[in-house]
Amino acid sequence: MRNGLLSTVLNVIWLLFGGLWLALGYFVAGIICCILIVTIPFGIASFRIGLYALWPFGQTIVDRGPAPAPFSTIGNVLWIIVAGWWIALGHILTAIPMFVSIIGIPLGIANLKLIPVSLVPLGKVIVPSDSLYPRYEHYSR
Repeated sequence: MRNGLLSTVLNVIWLLFGGLWLALGYFVAGIICCILIVTIPFGIASFRIGLYALWPFGQTIVDRGPAPAPFSTIGNVLWIIVAGWWIALGHILTAIPMFVSIIGIPLGIANLKLIPVSLVPLGKVIVPSDSLYPRYEHYSR
């Protein structure tokens, strides 16, 4: 119960100090990607990351399976070249001021946790972090 309360408090602070704007940015990127038809998988990934960026504490990111599909690998390489490294750089730059303040350290860590999924969004899934070893198989439907 204590971890749930702590996660909620951190999520509210996160939401007020940047999480809302970060999520809105991912949602706008997702809409643009879906409008362009060919990039719909990136749009879906952006919506997924946006939901995670809105409420990150109490969740974690895991790989969808043992090996990514060839299209996911090709898509991730294209994503890194076009947008991924810019987004990752943005997360690093916004994490620095969070680390400067003592109270912002958990927020900076959460911001850095977004870097791997912002670099390679395809083939990832976001799951609750309350299990010891979260895996995608437990949450597939």
